[in-house]
Amino acid sequence: MKGEAYGEAVRPSPRSVMRLVAALASGGVLCLAFPTFDIWVAAPLSLALLAWTLTGRGARAGFGLGLAAGLAFFVPTLSWSGIYVGALPWLALSGLQALFFGLLGGVYGWLSTHGRHSGIRPLAFALSWVVAEGLRARLPYGGFPWVKLAFGQADSPFGRLVALGGPAFVAFVIALSGGLLALAVTRLGQLRSADRAAQPSDRMPLGGVRRVVVPVAVALALAFVGLAVPMPTNGPLAQFLGVQGNVPRPGLEFNAERRAVLDNHVAATLEANEAVRAGRAPVPDLVIWPENASDIDPLRNEDAKSLILETVDALKRPLIVGGLLEEPPGEVSNVSLLFEPGTGLTDEYVKRHPVPFAEYIPNRSFWRLFSKEVDLVSHDFVAGPSVGLFTVTGTSGQQIRAGLAICFEVAYDDIMRDAVEAGANVLVVQTNNATFGYTAESPQQLAISRLRAMEFGRSVVHVSTVGQSALITPDGTAHQVTSLFTQAVVRGALPLRSSMTLATRLGAAPEWLAAAGLLVLVGVTLVTSRGERRMTRRTRARG
Repeated sequence: MKGEAYGEAVRPSPRSVMRLVAALASGGVLCLAFPTFDIWVAAPLSLALLAWTLTGRGARAGFGLGLAAGLAFFVPTLSWSGIYVGALPWLALSGLQALFFGLLGGVYGWLSTHGRHSGIRPLAFALSWVVAEGLRARLPYGGFPWVKLAFGQADSPFGRLVALGGPAFVAFVIALSGGLLALAVTRLGQLRSADRAAQPSDRMPLGGVRRVVVPVAVALALAFVGLAVPMPTNGPLAQFLGVQGNVPRPGLEFNAERRAVLDNHVAATLEANEAVRAGRAPVPDLVIWPENASDIDPLRNEDAKSLILETVDALKRPLIVGGLLEEPPGEVSNVSLLFEPGTGLTDEYVKRHPVPFAEYIPNRSFWRLFSKEVDLVSHDFVAGPSVGLFTVTGTSGQQIRAGLAICFEVAYDDIMRDAVEAGANVLVVQTNNATFGYTAESPQQLAISRLRAMEFGRSVVHVSTVGQSALITPDGTAHQVTSLFTQAVVRGALPLRSSMTLATRLGAAPEWLAAAGLLVLVGVTLVTSRGERRMTRRTRARG
């Protein structure tokens, strides 16, 4: 009997199973909002399903459902992270990121259970989402903001809102829209239940219908209000040439033939320069090579240095080279180097945010207890101290102030914003996608650069060793998108802009406001729920 009773107690109810399936479905649908699916409307629909699933579930069940949704989203979306290193890093990263969905579920599940007014739930859900995403972008070891909600919205009306409040504001509006749709579904279910229980003459009261229609109407309005946000693309033009030299082979051994990678970029650049000399292409004001174009230290290897200087002399134009330096002793620096004709190396930027477990191993002795594979990273990359900004003079005398980001740095709000605040009138993203093969990682990264262009009102030169590379105008439009693992160049005129968007001026304020708003909601809910419990105890005592 005890066993039967125990079995009955732990058997999941059909409603619990339905909620779990809905949570998993919400994560799966959210995948469709990102490259290579690019169905932007999937984001608010996914979040509507997630908000409906979490509503009234409480903290514990909410955490579990949020975690399930996170796993259903991150495991497929980040599958590129295990393409050459195996399932363990991929699943560990996905599981860690899913925990922040669990946090979202726990907080919102609790708020929606104890909150007195259902109309506040969409706001609670939106604030919970922004705070969870903000924490994910910062923790641990500097965070991992890849596939933020906004990063799949470059082609949507939602995406245009990034110029007003950055990725956090875009996420807030999408989550608020999803919360409103979830509220409408909940109210519709309540209305149908009341309708079945009512007399025929009392069915479908107008007020009840309005309570369903209004949140849907507001959600639709939020979905398209971004169309009113201007995306100016005017400004003095400068000519850019981005070189995608390609590598001998994809995978972790992409630079096993480091000289071949350097030679590829030299050859592709000189070939592009022949078109300039023949008058078939405009003279570039600035030439950009991608990350890892010269993994032979050009400051310590005379052959590499000579090749680069000869290329600069042939171009007669400044060249930004992505490379590795064997410094400081025992460590490595991932750098952008500016070479100019007649003077050689004139400026240097060291990547400020090396990738943990890829470019350096934090707490190495601790993580070695779990896997000796950490020692595959034999030399830690150091973090640079300064914002990346190279200044050169164009052929027409215009000043080009190129704000720099190396690879994953494009996903970090503060690094990109720092460059713009330092005076950048164009952004340069140098990346190497060879270690991720023919996966969605490269399109996902290009989508981030597109949103950054819209956020800061800046053109972006996005150059990869193997693709995808593109020239991006300040409205987020990507031009001349290259194919993966081909040798190619992107060349053309892009506007230089110096005006600051509202998002740039606000900085991280939208995230801090969301955190403050959520704290207020939690505090008010705690006070009111305690008051209700006291009243209940007093009523029982009197009875």
